[in-house]
Amino acid sequence: MNKVLIKIFILCILISYSAFDLQAQSNWVEWKEDISEAEDISKWQEQYESLSELAEHPFNINTITREQLEQLPFLSDKMIENILYYIYKYGPMVSKKELLGVEGMDWQTRKFLEDFIYIGKSDKEEDKFYWKDVLKHNKQELLTRVDIPLYMKSGYADYDKETLEKYPNRKYYGGPVYHNLRYRFQFRNQLYMGFTAEKDAGEPFFSKYNKKGYDFYAAYVFLQDVDKLKALAIGNYRVNFGYGLVINTGGFSLGKSGLSGSMNRFGKGISKYSSTGKSNYLQGIAATYTLKKRWTLSAFYSFRKQDARVESMFIRSLKTDGYHRLKKDMEKKNTINNQLVGSNLSYNGKLFELGLTGVYTVFNKVLNPDFRPYNLYYPRGRYFFNVGMNYKIFFHKFIFSGETAFDKSGKVATLNMLSYSPAVHTSFLLINRYYDKRYQAIYADSFGENSKLQNETGIYIGLESSFFSKLKIACYGDFFHFFYRRYQVDKDHTSGFDGLCQLSYSPINSLVMLIKYSYKNKAKNYTSADEKKYVLPYIRQRLHYQLSYKPCEKFWLKTATEYVHTAYKFGSSSNGGFINGTLGTSLSFVPVQILCSGAWFRTQSYDSRVYMYEPGLLYAFSIPSFYGRGSRWSVNLKYSYKNRLIIQGKWGLTYYKDRDRISSGTEEIQGNRKSDIQLQLKMKW
Repeated sequence: MNKVLIKIFILCILISYSAFDLQAQSNWVEWKEDISEAEDISKWQEQYESLSELAEHPFNINTITREQLEQLPFLSDKMIENILYYIYKYGPMVSKKELLGVEGMDWQTRKFLEDFIYIGKSDKEEDKFYWKDVLKHNKQELLTRVDIPLYMKSGYADYDKETLEKYPNRKYYGGPVYHNLRYRFQFRNQLYMGFTAEKDAGEPFFSKYNKKGYDFYAAYVFLQDVDKLKALAIGNYRVNFGYGLVINTGGFSLGKSGLSGSMNRFGKGISKYSSTGKSNYLQGIAATYTLKKRWTLSAFYSFRKQDARVESMFIRSLKTDGYHRLKKDMEKKNTINNQLVGSNLSYNGKLFELGLTGVYTVFNKVLNPDFRPYNLYYPRGRYFFNVGMNYKIFFHKFIFSGETAFDKSGKVATLNMLSYSPAVHTSFLLINRYYDKRYQAIYADSFGENSKLQNETGIYIGLESSFFSKLKIACYGDFFHFFYRRYQVDKDHTSGFDGLCQLSYSPINSLVMLIKYSYKNKAKNYTSADEKKYVLPYIRQRLHYQLSYKPCEKFWLKTATEYVHTAYKFGSSSNGGFINGTLGTSLSFVPVQILCSGAWFRTQSYDSRVYMYEPGLLYAFSIPSFYGRGSRWSVNLKYSYKNRLIIQGKWGLTYYKDRDRISSGTEEIQGNRKSDIQLQLKMKW
């Protein structure tokens, strides 16, 4: 089987030499495609979908605003200033190649930015909003996706009636096909409307409890930059203010591996929500109004039914995965409701910025999780109130910024940053955080090591520089401490360290090489061979090398290799790694693009598992994890007719050499192979 796949892989290479006008995967994906930790994936998934939408609907570089450029996390604040100054000084750009004339702009940043802009007219009069033009000059699109597995999971097997009565959670209610539907209406960059419908694999479709078809429906209307009305959202929306210590419902992330020059940006306030995710959003109405030139006032209200496990009128746990496939899932569906009201007052000055945010949220039942030693200080109660102030001060080449927040009991959470940029290509960053172990905020999410915004203090030091035109360096060190025990850590007062060093080198524009080393030391429970339990330092080290090469317009390839070593201090250890390759091309005789990828992986255990980015369909995030011994193969085909009709398909196969079954429970697959097909249709008019 592997020999056949290798031949197919080589054939794709040969085909590429008869092609021209390569249109490979979007360049910006390279910015952060080498994810190494499971907790990074969920945050990057949200950011990936937001950036994918921006790339599909690029900005006019000649009328672009600071707010639009700040949505691109690979641009530093200084680079944004230089881009705007270049357009102001030299006038409208006539070619994307002009980006290299911007001070401090390197070839790689220009390559990323090109995916999000187009060269348009500079007349801003065209951006004035007239309702009579909405139906005449709009853009609409319809997108649908289907995932078809070519295997059988145990959750879809046939069981007799007696077995299901005894074990009702052995069988999914619906079929194995995944399907979603998205519609989007856009008028300039001011009015957006859309709806989303999704059915996960295993959920019924127009049957049983889903008589109306899909399991999840969502809709939104979003209006922005109309006179003094800066934003108006109706339906599903997101809210991010300050650094997220009071409220951050997704789409805004302060990851450790972000750019030092862009990590001090505040959340973008109120924004639309068009994702298929079913947890990180609000539902209701929100608005931002410009009071004066530099003052804005925001207010928002949300009412949502949510999934939860309820016992004796207490909410024991919140269910956020969105699945409704089994009896136990249905028992938790829409069992509670949550209301939220909040407001923000912001001042955006030349020398400093200020913001004051308050949020009140209430459940219809008392939140009271099952007691465990590690969750003593988890949020409990019916209502929660948080208020916080964010601030930013500019002084020459220094920026001091932060946010300090309090909950209803007066417990504090504070995050403060000091950044220094001696030149456009170099930035230093220092972050200090303190989150009281008793601090409680339902919708808070910010910078940190802990999964919840509480019970943590730490100091982060980061550096990023491209002082040498062909060489970039990025590194950070994060020292953190937890006051109280945590999940899988049965000990108070534990400390750890997380560090990274990355070098990227581009001797010529067609070749980019990257090497990265990361180290994390974090306490974790350990059970020895004689069944004794300890809390030991758990160390994960990772060495990653990546090469991207585009020698000509006919051919593009990328390869990466990685080594992972995990170990408990004085305990067991595990090693793993992978090597992969991806190539892409566009055929000359038909408007079809091809991406082929193959990977070999080998790990000694789940602890040394590896994560690999894989080109996927539009908005379909794909960084699967692997452990054991095996290989992964995929072929991605894309047909585009005048950019109005786009048909895309992907076939993938995972082959394991060390097992005769994959996964467990209802997800168990008999055999050592797992393959599937994904199809996507997009129409634009």
